Amino acid sequence: MSGALLRTSAGNALRRNSVAPRTGLLPRRISGVSSASRNPHSHRLSRSLRARCSTAAAVTMELTSDVLKTAEDYPMLIDGKLRQGSAGASPVVNPATEQPFACAPSAGMDDLNDAVAAAKRAFPSWSKLGYDAKVAYLEKFAEEVKKDAESIATLLTKEQGKPFASALGEVKASADRIATVSALGPLEPEVLHEDEKTRTEVHRVPRGVVAAITPWNFPVLIAASKAASALLSGNTVVVKPSPFTPLSTLALGKAAERAGLPAGVLNIVAGGDELGKALAEHEDVRHISFTGSVATGKKVMATAAAGLKRVTLELGGNDAAIVLDDVDIEPASRKIFQASMANTGQVCTAIKRLYVHEKVFDPLVDALVTHAKNARVGDGLTKGITHGPLNNKMQYDIVTGLLEDAKEQGAKVLCGGSAPEGPGYFFPPTLVTGVKEGVRLVDEEQFGPVLPVIPFTDVDDAVARANASPFGLGGSVWTTDPEKGAEIASRLETGVTWVNAHITGDFAGKPPPFGGAKMSGIGREHGRAGLEEYTDLKTIRVAKKL
Repeated sequence: MSGALLRTSAGNALRRNSVAPRTGLLPRRISGVSSASRNPHSHRLSRSLRARCSTAAAVTMELTSDVLKTAEDYPMLIDGKLRQGSAGASPVVNPATEQPFACAPSAGMDDLNDAVAAAKRAFPSWSKLGYDAKVAYLEKFAEEVKKDAESIATLLTKEQGKPFASALGEVKASADRIATVSALGPLEPEVLHEDEKTRTEVHRVPRGVVAAITPWNFPVLIAASKAASALLSGNTVVVKPSPFTPLSTLALGKAAERAGLPAGVLNIVAGGDELGKALAEHEDVRHISFTGSVATGKKVMATAAAGLKRVTLELGGNDAAIVLDDVDIEPASRKIFQASMANTGQVCTAIKRLYVHEKVFDPLVDALVTHAKNARVGDGLTKGITHGPLNNKMQYDIVTGLLEDAKEQGAKVLCGGSAPEGPGYFFPPTLVTGVKEGVRLVDEEQFGPVLPVIPFTDVDDAVARANASPFGLGGSVWTTDPEKGAEIASRLETGVTWVNAHITGDFAGKPPPFGGAKMSGIGREHGRAGLEEYTDLKTIRVAKKL
């Protein structure tokens, strides 16, 4: 790999988000690509890369041609056809090398309008299609995703950074999620009242075009989940992935095209932040399903308000775990470490604050340090790696900035704490003590592999401190007394709580609803609640006689 990459910020992109905080639609094209619709990784490229990607200049970067792919390898899906973007293309950067390894198409406004128009045209027939027919299409879609699982997983590792085994697990879980949604059964009308004179029914009816705007931490799983729920409930969908991780989601478009989904039912477009904003603002979009930060979620909600669009918002979290004094150290430490450091801490429901009873504080911390030191950090395509890099420079700066701030306020770093030399946004699992509320690392969502561990003596105090946060996504209690744990967990102000677990979910059979309380979101995803989320209630009252 020739040339050095300057560590530059990701411009206007927000953490995990693909909607910009700016106003207005896509600006005028410049040299074949909208300057605002570029991947936030966009840089000035070497001559060969410019020739093949048509990308505007920003920061010098050199790249050997053997790792370069053209945007033609990763087309968008619009109206049942695979096609390129009218706004040129943008490079996609591997966070393990800080170098672009491929180009993604950049959709212009014509592409976006075509996608939404196709979804709108497809809605009447798709919404009236029988449940079994919809299931058959979705099951075929899931089968096609499974056929491509390894190739999609390789793309996912290259653009997101996670180890290949985790990426493969995500892709397979995406196919399983599609199949699981298909098995939920139809949303049958409810008869509220019937007698010889009248009958009153309540129906769940689809809304129309759904905009699914997805993040970079689990791009395939979240896109597949949103699409499957919206489609099965009778809506049509336009998916817009994060510009950090577009390729693996675009690969879903190829699977959908092979599965023979009716034209316009599912569309996938790629581009920068302004494209996501334009999609959310589009007058023919009736529902916006967004996963990302609180700050951008507020902007999505404000955009939706202008057209009274419905929204599903799965936003940030600052999950607290409370460890009681009777905990079994070995299994608890193993599970807690995994729940805080999975995907290099880039999980919305990861443990981000750990409150530990003072009686077990030292042994639990020691066990966590051992797990951290045994972790292998590196390129996700290298065998045996357990933790890949952070996804982008901006997130790397957030994580390191929060840690430096904590150290300035007296934090003690027990392990990790500094990045290895060389390219890549790598950061090791890091455990921190000597901090409490009022320190940014405790109060804010770090979304990275740095965990503050905080002692407590009184359970009620620990619950109050866990709840003293604007976030309310997840939380957990760890104890050998599950009934006591369940009682304490019920007091946590979150959308989901666990006892002796965290992050895990049962997506077989009847999957539970998922979503946040307080500023961690609006609405619910997964399971029957996830289907109902994309519908309106319609009351039909029938007078049997005039």
